[in-house]
Amino acid sequence: MVAGPEAGAEAARARALAVLRIRGAALGVALVPAAVAVVLLVGGLTGRIGRADPVTSSTGWDTVRWVVTGIALVVLLLAALVTTVVVRARPALSPSVPIAEESAPDLYRLVRDLADRLEVPAPSAIALTPDCDSWLEDRTHRAHGPPRGKAAGGAGAGAREGARAVQAPVLVIGSPFMWWMRVAELRALLAPVVAGTGPSANPDIAAARRFVRGLDAAVAVSARAKHPLGAPASAFVGWAARLLLRACREHAMEMERCVAAAASERAQNVDYGLRIVAQEQVGLAYAGWDRLLTRVALPAWRLGRWPSRLDAGVVSALTELSRRDRLAEGFTSRLGERPACDLLEEPGAVDRAASLLAARLFHGGPAEPGPDWSPVGWQQYPEEVVDRKWRLEAARLHRVLDALPPVTDGGRPGRAEPGGLEEPGAAGDPDGLVAAGGAADPSGPAAAYGPAVTEGLVAGEPSAGPESSGPTLVRVIERLTAGERASDLVAARLGAELAREERAEAARQAAREPVADGPDAGVTWGDGLADGLPLFPMQPPRTGRELLADHVTAMVCCAAVDTAGAAPGLDWLDGPILLVEGARRSDLGHPVLRLVDDGDAGPLGEWLGEVGVRPEKPVRLV
Repeated sequence: MVAGPEAGAEAARARALAVLRIRGAALGVALVPAAVAVVLLVGGLTGRIGRADPVTSSTGWDTVRWVVTGIALVVLLLAALVTTVVVRARPALSPSVPIAEESAPDLYRLVRDLADRLEVPAPSAIALTPDCDSWLEDRTHRAHGPPRGKAAGGAGAGAREGARAVQAPVLVIGSPFMWWMRVAELRALLAPVVAGTGPSANPDIAAARRFVRGLDAAVAVSARAKHPLGAPASAFVGWAARLLLRACREHAMEMERCVAAAASERAQNVDYGLRIVAQEQVGLAYAGWDRLLTRVALPAWRLGRWPSRLDAGVVSALTELSRRDRLAEGFTSRLGERPACDLLEEPGAVDRAASLLAARLFHGGPAEPGPDWSPVGWQQYPEEVVDRKWRLEAARLHRVLDALPPVTDGGRPGRAEPGGLEEPGAAGDPDGLVAAGGAADPSGPAAAYGPAVTEGLVAGEPSAGPESSGPTLVRVIERLTAGERASDLVAARLGAELAREERAEAARQAAREPVADGPDAGVTWGDGLADGLPLFPMQPPRTGRELLADHVTAMVCCAAVDTAGAAPGLDWLDGPILLVEGARRSDLGHPVLRLVDDGDAGPLGEWLGEVGVRPEKPVRLV
């Protein structure tokens, strides 16, 4: 057990030495064939090995000598290859937005004062990342520093290596904390993190960390190798790196645990009571951030728009969560205190950069804004994201209906018989919309869709044909009530259409020219990390029925906006919503599911009649 910060640091150093012993053992194994070859060569030259009887033994010892020498050269070449890759590979870094001291002097002052209270070295720099966590990150690798020609003062290589050896790690702070946390809460939250710079300054711990991170980067480099000639060498490097990682895994894990325990023990007496409150805010911030990304940001990203004030939006989301959740009562009173984002000189610019990085990480969007990747503000979100999302999904749904064979049989969708034939809808059939001749019967099945539909049909606005043509809600309802498997057919076609669009979008992204490599690109990503974006997919793939329900909901919302005076809206926790007379209508999900799952249009018809939607009217598509 770790009794204090000093004991924890000693335990971490002991584990670091164990990692370094594994590194030394690997080097010794690589040098054994060379040592044997040297002994044989020197023994042959001095006559002590293989020269006692030149006639009988010289040829045999010469063969052994040359075989061992050849093996030693091969092993040395392979060891040099592995060492070179481990040393030169750029360790993966957490993508982040660097914060210069000129742009946040108050934040740097707070961190340095905290380091002075903890009696540890201050972090060398500060960066923000779109995540609800904070940590220290070593960025002393030569690939993460400035180019050689731009070294300060033109110092030599020895000076640069010495500077890297003593450089403290970078403090990475979750950007949602900066906007939701108060200044005192942020200081209390960062205390155990900043305390970790003490053990990090130990040369043995720093060397062990560099070795482990180099092995991890070498594995990434070997996995990315594509040239057929270099595949065997890359495979060997990957095998050797994974072997060494397995050997030192337990020691490395225990080393990090001891470092964390020592840092926590050192920060025990710094704002301890306030830290408990701050930890409660961490859980709340994580919940709000997750809802904001999945419900609000993701629909915009799919449309080629990225919200430029995500961190400011998390404050609204968490305030709304506090209002809804009785367990969070009292948290909104904190908003009167000074927020941590006031420590930044230009919080809007930092929020914009962090929002763009979040879109790249969680959705795989481009690294820079462009014509197909533009920012959107919260005020414009309902019109430019919610309304456009609904109309794009409605248009996709009608494209799928256009590709399906039309519903015939006198203009009335029928119910499929077991033999595969369709039974015409009778006067009391809930699937029938109008009579066989297309005329409306106010007392017949059209009444199931509500008074608005009945009045429209009586007024002489019947379906345009056997299956209503044009982008109307009636057409969607007729198709989904045409048979027991009608929804399955539309859902399957809809899933195929969406998959085709996603493949086309992936091809367009792959065709974009990659950003040229530079020092910033190395600091941001590291080897292998920028491949396969998004790193953290936001949602699992949706089923066909879920896709169909979403698209039918979008079609109903479009009809409500165009014919009933409704409006698109934004809920900070639930994303796109429908506003009718300024109030949110959250009761649309059940009627849509009844239509999609059961082919029952009755509940949806009642909802349409209550809201005043005219489903026979064409809607505007994009």
